[in-house]
Amino acid sequence: MPEETTQNGLTESAASGLAYLTFIPAIIFLVVAPYNQSANVRFHCWQSIFLGVALVVVWILNIILLFIPFLGWLISIVLMLGLFILWLICLIKAFGGQRFVIPVIGAFAAKQAGV
Repeated sequence: MPEETTQNGLTESAASGLAYLTFIPAIIFLVVAPYNQSANVRFHCWQSIFLGVALVVVWILNIILLFIPFLGWLISIVLMLGLFILWLICLIKAFGGQRFVIPVIGAFAAKQAGV
C-alpha cells in the first residue's frame, strides 16, 4: 500500500528521512502540521535530535581522547565511525518507512513522540 502524500508532496517516510539530515528539519517537522500529527515522523525527529546531542558529547570526548597517542586516536576513530554508521542506518531505515530504534536514545525519542 503506497503512502499518502501530504499537501506539499512529502510522504511520511521522506519527512522521517529528512529529519536525520540535521536537527533543523527535525525541529521544523515537529512544529509544522501535518508532520507533527504523525507519531512516526515525531519519533524520527526526536531520535535525530537526541542522536545529534550524543554526537556533540562524543565529539567533546574525542577532543580529550586525541591527547592520548595511538590508543586515544584509535578509540576516537572507532567512536566517530560507529556514530556515522548508526546515523546512516537510521537515515536509510527512515527513508524506507521503517523504524530503527537506537537502544538508549530510541526510548527517549519514543517517550517524547508519545509512541
